[in-house]
Amino acid sequence: MCFNFISLLFLPLLSVFILSGSNQAFASDTTLLVNTNRRNSTTGGGLSSLRGKKQRSGCNLFQGRWVFDATYPFYDTSSCPFIDGEFNCGKRPDKQFLKYSWQPASCSIPRFDGAAFLRRWRGKRVMFVGDSLSLNMWESLGCMIHASVPNAKYTFLKRTPLSTITFQEYGVTLYLYRTPYIVDIAREKVGRVLNLGAIEGGANAWKNMDVLVFNSWHWWTHKGSSQGWDYIRDGSSLMRDMNRLDAFYKGLSTWGRWVDQNVDSTKTKVFFQGISPTHYEGREWNEPRKSCTGQMQPLGGSNYPSGQPASAGVVSKVLGAMKTRVSLLDITTLSQLRKDAHPSTYGGDGGNDCSHWCLPGLPDTWNQLLFAALSM
Repeated sequence: MCFNFISLLFLPLLSVFILSGSNQAFASDTTLLVNTNRRNSTTGGGLSSLRGKKQRSGCNLFQGRWVFDATYPFYDTSSCPFIDGEFNCGKRPDKQFLKYSWQPASCSIPRFDGAAFLRRWRGKRVMFVGDSLSLNMWESLGCMIHASVPNAKYTFLKRTPLSTITFQEYGVTLYLYRTPYIVDIAREKVGRVLNLGAIEGGANAWKNMDVLVFNSWHWWTHKGSSQGWDYIRDGSSLMRDMNRLDAFYKGLSTWGRWVDQNVDSTKTKVFFQGISPTHYEGREWNEPRKSCTGQMQPLGGSNYPSGQPASAGVVSKVLGAMKTRVSLLDITTLSQLRKDAHPSTYGGDGGNDCSHWCLPGLPDTWNQLLFAALSM
């Protein structure tokens, strides 16, 4: 009874506490302690924490507000060789959207230091697995590191499904594995079948990484010509469609089992990127006739008027049932507040894009939070 009560109150998220100490590579007088709420398990799950010095004050990095910061952005679009046209907002006439930093309610985030990242993770392999929001975050991290060490030699290979950015002097490779549903799409006689119970295609490529950052949801909502499958397979049942949240839960649960069976959390740090929101429906933030188009500043305050999407609850439910320690980068609310940060009509692919994010821009904050977590 006690466990059930606790699990209802505390959803799995990455809670970061600022502690006193002298060994922090990024702030001389602070050490960070990361707590991840998980189900108790004899195989390494449950409530996990990194040991640190005596706690001085507590801080949830994901609760806060956006503040104007003249020192932003971390890099210029023209100086980064990794940015896709769809994320390139260089033609946007307004530039204020670049000048906001995330300020947690009761602490500060260490500023990103690409050279420190490379030294800390020398010889290591970091992989992003998921859809185009993973691409957004992967390119952002490459740009942030490149801006810190602009003269460092690198290789950049972009292919489907596996792309790489390698900083050669440090032996650090950033991988991107594109798989929008994480679970498999198979060719059967009836056409493309989304198999909610199978992860076979590509999963071997995810093994033996030092850091894994997973993401999915964006494509689960697509219908019509943009839908990536013709049928859904759920066990022995083959169907034209089903409730998309139910499908997402079943598919993500398959992923959770794969992680539990194939990832050694003592050797690999595992994160879930969190649900990245869209801003097509202005009624969500009390502007019913608007979308992200023409938005020039974030929402004020710390809360989004319509609350978190149901998909975020699915993620929390799946992570809470896993045995492996998986940290949730709880980016949803802080991203919901950034209705101004999308490519809109200025992305290289045309149209009105209120789902991806400009680079430089919001994904840089996601990586700053990942940087804080990895500094433990």
